[in-house]
Amino acid sequence: MTLPTTKLGRTGLRVSRLGYGAMELRGPQAWGRPISDDEARTVLNTVLDSGTNLIDTSPDYGDAEEHIGRWISHRREEFVLSSKCGCPLAADGDPRTAPPHVYTRANVRACVEQSLRRMRTDHLDILMVHMSPSVAVLKAEDTIAEMRALQDEGMIRFTGMSGNLPNLPDHIALGAFDVFLLPYSPLDRSHERLLGAAAAAGAGTIARGSIARPLTAPPEALPEPIRRPLADRHARLAAAGLDDLADGAPTMELLLRFVLSHQDLHAVIVGSTQAAHVRANAAAAEKGPLPPDVYDALRDRLNPKHEATPTNTS
Repeated sequence: MTLPTTKLGRTGLRVSRLGYGAMELRGPQAWGRPISDDEARTVLNTVLDSGTNLIDTSPDYGDAEEHIGRWISHRREEFVLSSKCGCPLAADGDPRTAPPHVYTRANVRACVEQSLRRMRTDHLDILMVHMSPSVAVLKAEDTIAEMRALQDEGMIRFTGMSGNLPNLPDHIALGAFDVFLLPYSPLDRSHERLLGAAAAAGAGTIARGSIARPLTAPPEALPEPIRRPLADRHARLAAAGLDDLADGAPTMELLLRFVLSHQDLHAVIVGSTQAAHVRANAAAAEKGPLPPDVYDALRDRLNPKHEATPTNTS
């Protein structure tokens, strides 16, 4: 399988346009589904075997970093690794009761050191600030200065922001971040203009939240900020009646190829705990962008006037 690749903005990193979001490996302590060591090993190696070479994770994604270190650190040269900072240290509990994110120099460094230990590597290719703090907070805490220091020491290669409205325009204008991870899907195009602005500034752009998670978990297993928007997404997909556009393909393939059709987007991260889903996503990404007429029809059916309010969930 040959996945399309592209250069991630000014970083020069060559990444597959389909990336893997490791939040799905977080485990039940972080409101995820149970996942065994065998399942984690299989899915992560399937990710790499499929041609996906971009993996995004975070210190507060439960067991995800430990799984990456345990099962694919010996293949480290095969993938671009992105993690985050500002997170509560050893944040493996319920996010609904976790302490707040802190963007001090000390916590930024501690997050990176913890991530490197967990993932058994000597560097992160991208370190992103998590949860989209304001520029005022970043300046008050010297967050960016510490990220620069970590670059100078070789612990990270490039800086990034996992951002969203209302602070994302200020993040882009700051000019300090090499990569932006932002929400974008045919169901939520509220950040579309900012996606173009980030790319125009020379930054790498990665979409998250592009594919709605299956409604398989018990409702009580997900916190309200995730449960309600997820249910809304599935209701809107059902109401849109996309079967004729999908032409026999799964709806999720249609959504993924819609996102990959955006000219200013370099990559999209999609998570799964199932190797079969990983292979199916890779096969869909291999097909590339949608035909223009299908793209336009899908965009029109999922009327942006009825988009859900964007949320910060990754």
